[in-house]
Amino acid sequence: MKQSKLMLLVMTACYFASAARAESTNSCADLANLKIDGVEITKAAPVPAGTTVPPPYPGAASTGPLPAHCRVDGVIHRRKSADGEEFGIGFAVALPESNTWNGDFMMQGGGGGNGVVAYPIGASYSGQKPALVQGFAVASTDTGHKAKNGAFDFSFMRDQQAYLDFAYQANAEVAGVAKQIVAHYYAKPASYSYFVGCSTGGREGMILSQRFPTVFNGIVSGDPAMRTGLSNLAIGEWIPVAYNQAAPKDESGRPQIEKFLTDGDRKLFMETLMKTCDARDGVADGMIFDPLGCDFDPAVLACKPGSSEGCIAPEKLSAIKKAFAGPKNAYGTQVYPGFLYDAGIATTGFVPGLLAMRQRGIFGPYTTATDIDVDKEALHASDPLVEPASTNLSTFSSNGGKMIFFHGNSDPWFSPLDTLGYYQSLAAANGGADKLAEWSRMFLVPGMAHCGGGPALDHFDMLSAVVKWVEKGTAPDSVIATGQAFPGRSRPLCAYPKHAQYTGSGDSEDAHNFRCQ
Repeated sequence: MKQSKLMLLVMTACYFASAARAESTNSCADLANLKIDGVEITKAAPVPAGTTVPPPYPGAASTGPLPAHCRVDGVIHRRKSADGEEFGIGFAVALPESNTWNGDFMMQGGGGGNGVVAYPIGASYSGQKPALVQGFAVASTDTGHKAKNGAFDFSFMRDQQAYLDFAYQANAEVAGVAKQIVAHYYAKPASYSYFVGCSTGGREGMILSQRFPTVFNGIVSGDPAMRTGLSNLAIGEWIPVAYNQAAPKDESGRPQIEKFLTDGDRKLFMETLMKTCDARDGVADGMIFDPLGCDFDPAVLACKPGSSEGCIAPEKLSAIKKAFAGPKNAYGTQVYPGFLYDAGIATTGFVPGLLAMRQRGIFGPYTTATDIDVDKEALHASDPLVEPASTNLSTFSSNGGKMIFFHGNSDPWFSPLDTLGYYQSLAAANGGADKLAEWSRMFLVPGMAHCGGGPALDHFDMLSAVVKWVEKGTAPDSVIATGQAFPGRSRPLCAYPKHAQYTGSGDSEDAHNFRCQ
């Protein structure tokens, strides 16, 4: 009798477990039939635990194993342009199982010209675990078009609606649809919503805070691709022109920018820079944590008449100073900010450091001109549709919104001083620095190139920082950073205007032995 009852209990438990699995699977599949105006759900299917997502591009890392989740794909406002090209806002939503959902929604930003629906994982700037693994429902989008020629294909911009979607409309639309899917799947809405992005994604975060201030409770904006036309003027013309003026010429008289500095020049320049500014944070560790306090002047390396060893030609140093000072017009007016002297400015990579320019940049060969009309070039460099320029965030902040900015100090594409300038303007327009710090913080990341890389600690959890701020009221005075460039090392990234300073005792590789000052 007891054995029969035990068997019955086991069979009943197995039945209900099987039924629960079937119900979960069916509820995911049933999302394919969800009706939302203007939305086509093209696929809804469960993804088993242990799935690994392949790298998004050659050289990148794969992501996984992932927890079991439901993935929903769809298109908003599918249409054809006047010339027959198909457009629509593609999106994907990943929904963790009900017993692992943390109750929140997170959206990941895009990059470059977008045009790709990346796997909705939320892996960037979320610490050791992607947002999906942490239990967030996650969404991603192509912002309204399909990239045909790589990450920087902007051919879609000839279609007005596609450009409007990319510029500012698509993310808010996708967020609204994703929230409906989340509410339907879990039978309740998400408690809080977050957005995390870098580069184009950083710009998107700023746009959302300015134009759609009630869509997200917390936003993280990294290395934002703001004022792109002017940043391209800086790195694509102003800096190359400055270098060309001192670069050796080929047989036809064309400047050879890749030979502007020798390897020895770069080595000497970086050694002198680091000797001047590295240890100001209390320890010489190959990182400059107080870049705004670094008073390095390249002129100290200038060769004296008759000497050529252990020095750099004065005309080269003048060109570097002009380049790093940023573009100015004929009247001396600053058109775009300068760049910081930092530990990563001589590194090579997809976007090389400003002291390591090759013959070609990411958009093609650098200019061989030796002069530039800044006023003419800057005249049409800004587009109000795409630029996140507004500092009136009163609705966002009064609704409890929290916003975190970060920027790599060695970013050779978008100057960290431009993001800092916006943050300072935000303070001026919102009651001053102390008042702004109640809902927004800015973090400078030593050595980091554009959104990562370089001699930097570029692995940090900004997602948890903004979540704790929104949900628990704990403002992030600092965020711990680690990175492959310095194995075993950790440092606090300190909220501006403070920087990490070694206390003078304890292991200098441990963040706990640093304070923000």
